[in-house]
Amino acid sequence: MSTYEAAGVDIAAGEQAVELMKSRVARSRRPEVVDDVSGFAGLFDASAFLKYRRPLLATSTDGVGTKVDLARRLGVYDTVGHDLVGMVIDDLAVCGAEPLFMTDYIACGKVIPERIADIVGGIADACALAGCALIGGETAEHPGLLQPDEFDIAGAGTGVVEADEILGPDRVNPGDVVIGMASSGIHSNGYSLVRHILATTDLALETQLADLSRPLGEELLTPTRIYAQDCLALVRGGGVRAFAHITGGGLTANLARSLPPTADAVLQRSSWEIPPLFMALQTYGSVPQAEMDKTFNLGVGMAAIVAPDAADDAVRTLADRGVPAWVLGEITKGGGTANLM
Repeated sequence: MSTYEAAGVDIAAGEQAVELMKSRVARSRRPEVVDDVSGFAGLFDASAFLKYRRPLLATSTDGVGTKVDLARRLGVYDTVGHDLVGMVIDDLAVCGAEPLFMTDYIACGKVIPERIADIVGGIADACALAGCALIGGETAEHPGLLQPDEFDIAGAGTGVVEADEILGPDRVNPGDVVIGMASSGIHSNGYSLVRHILATTDLALETQLADLSRPLGEELLTPTRIYAQDCLALVRGGGVRAFAHITGGGLTANLARSLPPTADAVLQRSSWEIPPLFMALQTYGSVPQAEMDKTFNLGVGMAAIVAPDAADDAVRTLADRGVPAWVLGEITKGGGTANLM
């Protein structure tokens, strides 16, 4: 007899996963969240926008990429949920938007309730850090398409920003200062290259390298630093022109997106020390510097472009919030490119 369960879909397991994750999801709740008894949609009270003169909604969507494969191999699932929030919500912060809510999507070969609850719990915990609510999501079981231990995650977030306060290239001028904010590690970009290095060298997830305090696998799973509230704190302090979230493409490619066509960013490599994890991957994988530059964040997870007289306060504000920061470079006349010197 053919049944849904015989085809590999376990509805009861999915319901158990929902029950396990409920308490952690509740931690991310904002006052504007409205309960939908049916559970088919997430509701958010838009009357909160009445305080704005002209509110614009900002939205972003992303995933974690092949970092999920390392999480699967190590059996650690809550950190990639944290990564997902960093990838989605920190993109909203670039234009100065306050994050409001997020939804997630998980596809897996087999629903293992505890594993799904760990993933969603990590997403919810990170949403609480980012100041947004996790108001909905979906878990889909794909037997035959994915192996029982395989999964992938994606998410979408929404924020709001006053129309005349949007940050971006039009506010950037020569003489402005570029502030670097330290990453917590590789974040969630470049893991296809990381996995290639692991597959073609004698490095293993269990390897303990001299310059690292933890086994390589644990270092690689370090969750993405979430900068949303730190960026908003800088905005409140004044003088912020633009942000750049350093993701795929590296520091120069992402920072160039926040420059006008008449200005360049001149960045000083000597202004920060590249973390040992990146150096180890470069050495063991024989990765050219140019490839490192365009693949990894190299220790800079977010950059802010600020007015010259706001630079010192920006660095102090970030330090007070536990985010190592420094003057990374300056804005000069040019043609819209960012350059590492």
